[in-house]
Amino acid sequence: MGFLISLMAGILFGLGLLVSRMCDPQRVLAFLDVGGQWNPALAFTMAGAIVVAAPAFFWVRRHGSNVRRQSVTLPDRFNIDKSLLGGSAIFGVGWGLSGICPGPALLLLTAGTLPSIVFIAGLIAGMTLLRALPLRRTAVPHPDTTP
Repeated sequence: MGFLISLMAGILFGLGLLVSRMCDPQRVLAFLDVGGQWNPALAFTMAGAIVVAAPAFFWVRRHGSNVRRQSVTLPDRFNIDKSLLGGSAIFGVGWGLSGICPGPALLLLTAGTLPSIVFIAGLIAGMTLLRALPLRRTAVPHPDTTP
């Protein structure tokens, strides 16, 4: 059942990217171009995503589990460390240079274009490198699930 829900959520996500045209790197780069021909369309897409996701986060914060009663541990919202800042900066530079985010990149990969293939190869290489680095990872359990 979990597989089917994940598949449907992925299809819905992909359709949303296609309908909003957020899989178009030029549209994303136009959003990031605040000093030139700025296009606010991505802000509306993000606002729509927040409206849909907010009730799920409220539920998890309140219950410590998802609606299927599976335990969920959310990261600490207030711990801003070097890893978070560095990762955000790297993500932002990659997004700003390419106009491609990981979700839309998977959708673009279905077209088989060289930029999407190179982007996904770089994404996999970066994730592989991260797993090889001896970084300290900590998760903060939900208050209701702490023994």
